[in-house]
Amino acid sequence: MAISRSQLLKELLPGLNALFGLEYKKYGEEHKEIFEQESSERSFEEETKLSGFGSAPVKAEGAAMSYDNAQEAWTARYTHETIAMGFSLTEEAIEDNLYDSLSSRYTKALARGMAYTKQVKAASVLNNAFAAGVTYGDGKRLCATDHPLVSGGTNSNRPTVAADLNETSLEAAIIQIAGWTDERGLLIAAKPTKLVIPPSLQFVAERLLKTDLRVATADNDINALKSMSAIPGGYTVNHYLTDTNAWFMLTDVPNGLKHFVRTPMQTGMDADFDTGNSRYKARERYSFGVSDPLGIYGSPGA
Repeated sequence: MAISRSQLLKELLPGLNALFGLEYKKYGEEHKEIFEQESSERSFEEETKLSGFGSAPVKAEGAAMSYDNAQEAWTARYTHETIAMGFSLTEEAIEDNLYDSLSSRYTKALARGMAYTKQVKAASVLNNAFAAGVTYGDGKRLCATDHPLVSGGTNSNRPTVAADLNETSLEAAIIQIAGWTDERGLLIAAKPTKLVIPPSLQFVAERLLKTDLRVATADNDINALKSMSAIPGGYTVNHYLTDTNAWFMLTDVPNGLKHFVRTPMQTGMDADFDTGNSRYKARERYSFGVSDPLGIYGSPGA
């Protein structure tokens, strides 16, 4: 349905001092702090995790050596969504506008809506990290205590007992990450890179990572998190996280959280010959998801 003069009545009358409501500032592309971006040329993308070999056994003198098998562990799929929105203005509304270009003003609003949608969809990966029924390639939630391994063991990328963000929980998470193994039980030397938090935890994170001495203690101990540069990327605030207590840590495990771009943002406009209405649209195709869940560690908070 086209936006007509009846919906823009005040904008068509002399004496109006200001138009407001579309000039609010917006947060930037915060998904880029979390997701690795790649392009795509297909309707979906698949990434398969491989299992290598286990530790080498001792070969007895004169005996034949042992042979091991490699295999595929599981596959992660990214299915692209088409995100599109538009608006239409009647010919009369454009002709009678007294102040500025209606199309220019509302195309900015259109861009704002498209950008907001992308950030919400990106953050939903973390917002659903602990949600039942939202699973990934290995059949588990993004943050789980039992990511299965081909060797029969498991990896955990969350605390067994949910913990709030504090010195103890951060240190425990870093120690836990150091114990992760590959599919055959070999240590993978994973390390944290960056903390991802909602706005409610930004002051906690600032104190934990930047204070010289230990936080909230009377002891004169150094802040080991800072002196060891335990989280070298510091922290980033994501304003689209919905749980005020949940916190996450990105790791250096490759092929973790990914954003595939199938079709970049495209805009267009045309005029309808019969009605004279001008139509404007914006469209893009993309997907957000996870290949290796060890690319992130998370806690829902206590």
